[in-house]
Amino acid sequence: MNSWYYICAKLVFNFFHVEFSKEFINKLKKENRGSQHALYENYSAKMYGVCLRYINNPEVAKDILHDGFVKVFASIKSYRNEGSFEGWIRKIIVNTALEYIRQRKDYLEVELEHAKSKTAKSNDEHDLNFFLGIVAQLPTQYRTVFNLYAIDDYSHSEIAEMLDISESTSKSNYSRAKAILREKLEKVTDFKYEEFLHE
Repeated sequence: MNSWYYICAKLVFNFFHVEFSKEFINKLKKENRGSQHALYENYSAKMYGVCLRYINNPEVAKDILHDGFVKVFASIKSYRNEGSFEGWIRKIIVNTALEYIRQRKDYLEVELEHAKSKTAKSNDEHDLNFFLGIVAQLPTQYRTVFNLYAIDDYSHSEIAEMLDISESTSKSNYSRAKAILREKLEKVTDFKYEEFLHE
């Protein structure tokens, strides 16, 4: 998927990550407080960024981050030391954010008011933060699918199951998200990733 939006997103979120040793994870499974603190310190900032991509509200995102790590520590004994540990944590955080969105029927209205009160500020149109700011302005249903598919690498069938929607709805929401992003970015003069707009 060599599209402009995918490349932008990956440049931001492909941070260098640390995979902890099996010994460290075993300490977590024994509820070692020091290890829990070290894990939180290592991943909290990055996972907060994940929360913000789904929940366009800093205070709510902090609550979800907290709830997510509570689930991480509660579920750590089920981790089988297979695959990426960071990926396992990310999945729990993402699912916590999705759970919030599903449960809060008033979230769309609250989020819309929150978005209206914010203004996009970027002195550098080449800054990837500007792109992420535009992504954050997408309606919840579009932004959620965009994040899951373009950034977190879930398939449409997986997204459909996670969000309790049809696969065609997932694809439709993703296409709509792309269209909105394309329209907004085409209005930006000399945007750094303009070359990807027509792929």
